Amino acid sequence: MEAEFSAEGLAMADLQQSTDNVGEAEESSGPASKVPRLNGAQEDEDPAVQGLSREEGESHFQDSSLGLEEELGNGTQEEAVEGSGALTDGGEYYVPAYDFGQPPRLLTGAWAEYGHVPENFLKGCKWAPDGSCLLTNSADNTLRIYNLPPELYAEQWGDVAEMSPVLRMAEGDTLYDYCWFPGMNSSDPETCFLASSSRDNPVHVWDAFSGELRASFRPYNHLDELTAAHSLCFTPDGAQLFCGFDKMVRVFDTSRPGRSCENRPTFVKKQGQSGIISCIAFSPTQPLYACTSYAKTIGLYSRTEGDPLAMLVGHRGGVTHAVFSPDGLYLFTGGRKDAEILCWDLRQPGEVVFSLSRTVGTNQRLYFDLDPSGRYLLSGNTNGLVTVWDTTQPPPGDPPAVLPPALQFQAVGDCVNGISLHPSLPLLATASGQRHFPDIPESGEDEAEEGGDRPLAPVRAPGDNALRLWWCTLASQTEGAVS
Repeated sequence: MEAEFSAEGLAMADLQQSTDNVGEAEESSGPASKVPRLNGAQEDEDPAVQGLSREEGESHFQDSSLGLEEELGNGTQEEAVEGSGALTDGGEYYVPAYDFGQPPRLLTGAWAEYGHVPENFLKGCKWAPDGSCLLTNSADNTLRIYNLPPELYAEQWGDVAEMSPVLRMAEGDTLYDYCWFPGMNSSDPETCFLASSSRDNPVHVWDAFSGELRASFRPYNHLDELTAAHSLCFTPDGAQLFCGFDKMVRVFDTSRPGRSCENRPTFVKKQGQSGIISCIAFSPTQPLYACTSYAKTIGLYSRTEGDPLAMLVGHRGGVTHAVFSPDGLYLFTGGRKDAEILCWDLRQPGEVVFSLSRTVGTNQRLYFDLDPSGRYLLSGNTNGLVTVWDTTQPPPGDPPAVLPPALQFQAVGDCVNGISLHPSLPLLATASGQRHFPDIPESGEDEAEEGGDRPLAPVRAPGDNALRLWWCTLASQTEGAVS
């Protein structure tokens, strides 16, 4: 019989687990954690917080594009402000004081954690919605949660100790996607969970306090075979979980785990959006969502019924990531083996406002992120550079133009595939690493050639597989940031 529990928190009868059942969480004792309020103050410890620390082209659907323009044109400035900031207990908005006038300062990171397994490169990182912890994915098919470094709560701090995970959640096969519950608040344990999808497995919901499996969503195809979701995204209110498949989006009710879901085909009668849905993103101000596809397209759909609104075409590679601007008027998309991030004006579907150049030389998904104000967009690239663009600056020339970067800095010597900006502090998290293949000699080279031995191939340097935290503000604002 399928379990039922509340949509807001997925409340489970056995939520309060004893510390004896935590497993790996006991092996690494987490620091005493205090959760920063969004206005920069800090909150006293409570039992819930202590538990976490301890266990740690321009073609589109003609019939619908005009309706999309009308919907987006009705958005107000008030909605944009609400989407770009975070509301504090006192009712005031706090936006992180990101400053990219100079390269950010490296604070700390996690290196040893990913050195135990060969080529255990990372595959992205994501801050929790409340900013209290950080989630990573890596090649060993394990999700890890890190607490915000405790040194940041001191009035003065210098060196910050290397980070260690407080929780590890292992999947059985390659992880496809993962996401936080949008209403996650570490002071309310029922809201502290995340979802993940891996090959040949159902969608798993993990408790962010204990690392225990809370529930599973089981998608089945037309042959009644279990099929894995390639992308995941909760609706902004957390009531539903959208899952992307090959030419299909399935919608689960968060409060009802199991196999019951709504099927929303994206390709019907040889029309629509084909390919695997690689990413799903929701507009923060309008009732619509975007689906990106490995078939190099982006589809816009109504949230309620899933009706197609527009199709955006223009990428050279499969689209792997999408982010809406806080006002919901623009959509940023990037793809694999595609040297551009495109900015789309959703009031005029199909129009590219400007593009952002980056180096993506592999099929690996390279994340990018917007800061909460929507001004700065950051992305890594295959060569280890992190690039910052100021999206408020007008691009040179007529659209579509290439927006020049505001800042570039060499973060690592390997691929930077993960970028995540903290929701309430000027903290940048980066994840690095990629799969390295041995050099293959040319066909004419063999041991018998010229009667001598084949020269030894140069030894490749090991990859830089690590998580790093960067402080992105002026040096004079470094001390006592959280207090």
